Amino acid sequence: MAFDRKHVENEIIEQYMADDGNKPWIVGFSGGKDSTMLLQLVWYAILKVKPKDRKRNVHIICNNTLVENPKILTFVQGVLKKIKSEAVKQKLPFTVNQTTPRIEDSFWVNLLGKGYPAPNSVFRWCTERLKISPTTKFILDKINQNGEVIILLGTRSAESTNRARSLKKHEIKGSRLRRHTLPRALVFPPIKDVMTDEVWKYLLAAPSPWKSKNRDLVTLYGNASGGDCPLITDISTPSCGNSRFGCWVCTVVKKDKSMQGLIDSGEEWMEPLMEIRDFLAFTIDRDDPDYNPSKYRMNTRRNGAKGLGPYHPKWRKHILTEILKAQKIIQEDQPKVVLITPQELVAIQVTWFRDNIFEYDVGTIYYEVFGKKLRYLNNIDEGVKKEKDLLLKSCKGNEEDFKLINDLLNLQKSKVLLMNKRGIHKDLERKLEEHLYPSREYVY
Repeated sequence: MAFDRKHVENEIIEQYMADDGNKPWIVGFSGGKDSTMLLQLVWYAILKVKPKDRKRNVHIICNNTLVENPKILTFVQGVLKKIKSEAVKQKLPFTVNQTTPRIEDSFWVNLLGKGYPAPNSVFRWCTERLKISPTTKFILDKINQNGEVIILLGTRSAESTNRARSLKKHEIKGSRLRRHTLPRALVFPPIKDVMTDEVWKYLLAAPSPWKSKNRDLVTLYGNASGGDCPLITDISTPSCGNSRFGCWVCTVVKKDKSMQGLIDSGEEWMEPLMEIRDFLAFTIDRDDPDYNPSKYRMNTRRNGAKGLGPYHPKWRKHILTEILKAQKIIQEDQPKVVLITPQELVAIQVTWFRDNIFEYDVGTIYYEVFGKKLRYLNNIDEGVKKEKDLLLKSCKGNEEDFKLINDLLNLQKSKVLLMNKRGIHKDLERKLEEHLYPSREYVY
């Protein structure tokens, strides 16, 4: 069945007017073609509803992983700004929300701080932390406030066999709505039957109601030869690597075709990002004949068990240095591009303290690259030095006592600064037992 704009808008209006508008809508928006089509259809449909009947709140949600492709992120943030402004002018019950991962869940805090290896198809630790958790928290907050919610997604059966199977699996007989994996949440996919060529025809024919230029979106797709990374609310959604716009650090695939496409189309400033991404991919490339895992990774896991573990501290320092160098170079031409935030740098330093990594210092690395101190780290660095001097004096040169107390302080400090106190008592007890009974084998 060919796409019928009027029919889809009428369906949206019917759903909007149902159940007295008690269940708020959450519209997933990534800035790509499908989510743009979805939001435009919702926008035009609700404009047809009388102002006095626009009782249902619509929350537009966009996820920022903090490692988004900078070119795409700039584009999307510009669109979100226009959406927010025009929604107010046109008196629509829309709010614009952008979710981000918790600082302790961010990509760099895990990879550089904890030493997690770059993600791959087997150990894809990034999706849950960067995308699912922030989005899920937002949805659960709305469920707690309102009892139930309806999530509108731009998923289409034509995108892939897996998408079609997922849509079919969660359908509710006799209803346009689908079940969601979260309790008290339903899904409404208005464009599930739309074909890809119909999406483009619609976007080129229907002007953006928030006064963006859909031609710019067409150009962006053409330059990157890719697609958008959809709002992800469950682990079954495929990775955004390969030909989709997603995280610039994505190593789930061997080549990032979208970033390479942007570079080839004139965005040469992104070349340092490609080099960093390729290096990360090489550190986990088991198919490379020269691959030597022990060169990059420790022989003990973070839980103390034997096996291939986190990156060696020297490689964490190396990667951090390259990120900061790239940020310095890129900001000369693109001043708004931030590859790693000051808050992440602080969290990385705190994590290194916890792991007893004192041979490298984030503040020193930052100074070596930028020639200035990072003020966020000054108090931490000075405080740690004073604590160590005082502790050494108190322990009267006893290295074992010094190490134990230092470890306990670092554990407590990391929990406080990362605002995550979960498990602190267990961690402290474990450290004390290791000190008192060093010959005992521990399983965590």
